[in-house]
Amino acid sequence: MSTPSIVRPGADAGGRPEMDVDGLGQRLHWAVADSWTIVRRGLTHYVRQPSNIAWQLGFPIVSVLLFGYVFGSAMSVPGGGDYREFLMPGMFGMTMAMGFMNTAYVVVYDTARGVTDRFRSMPMAPSAVVTGRGGSDLIGAAMDLLVLAMTALVVGWRSDGGLPATLAAFALFLLLRFALIWVGIWLGMLVPNEEAAGSLFAVAFPFAMISSVFVAPAQMPDWLAAIALWNPVSSTVTAARDLFGNPVALGDTWVEQNALLMAIVWPIVITAVFLPLAVRRFQRLSR
Repeated sequence: MSTPSIVRPGADAGGRPEMDVDGLGQRLHWAVADSWTIVRRGLTHYVRQPSNIAWQLGFPIVSVLLFGYVFGSAMSVPGGGDYREFLMPGMFGMTMAMGFMNTAYVVVYDTARGVTDRFRSMPMAPSAVVTGRGGSDLIGAAMDLLVLAMTALVVGWRSDGGLPATLAAFALFLLLRFALIWVGIWLGMLVPNEEAAGSLFAVAFPFAMISSVFVAPAQMPDWLAAIALWNPVSSTVTAARDLFGNPVALGDTWVEQNALLMAIVWPIVITAVFLPLAVRRFQRLSR
């Protein structure tokens, strides 16, 4: 006698949701539930491996000390202002921008060890692994940003823009990180192994550095300034500096004058492109 299979409510014997109104409701319910399971798995790893958080924050904290105190006395801000106040929003943006490497590495790690294939063999929502990974990484990014903000306060950085503007600025950083999560997931399912994932630093480093993180684009050569101006990181950092009430060093280009608009538009565009690509890539992974 064959063993009866376990079927979710609103699904057929193969674990697929029934295509009626009730089935669509069940499908949405299980998509959210499965995503939350993956989120809890990611957060459990954060709790059990706190050294990963210290490792992720090590580079930006060292950069704050290096550029703020070692090179800071030789750096100038166009239009005047304290360089460390100019620098700190840039460090927030750089940390959020380079975080997609960590996302990609975790995805590669799970894929190489068969965890992803195990998820694909289970009767769970096809998008749950991708969206759950994104949710846990966003929560982790918020914790990273909190620790980095506390470090900034210790070194003397302050926000003069008021509480609503300050919260809006931090929301922009998380919005950028949210968009880049899908880039990291997509890249993580493209690279073949963990060694190849390490080479993504060669992509992340110039993406974060050729921007307004450390210096204003006006201080760069014209060809490099054009790249920096249209870098999504620059728009987010420039808008955040304005919201924080920190030195901004605005130029007269359209993208600088509309930094807040572009800080919202860029993440929406990136998410619209890479979220479907990440889900589709997951669905097409070879077993």
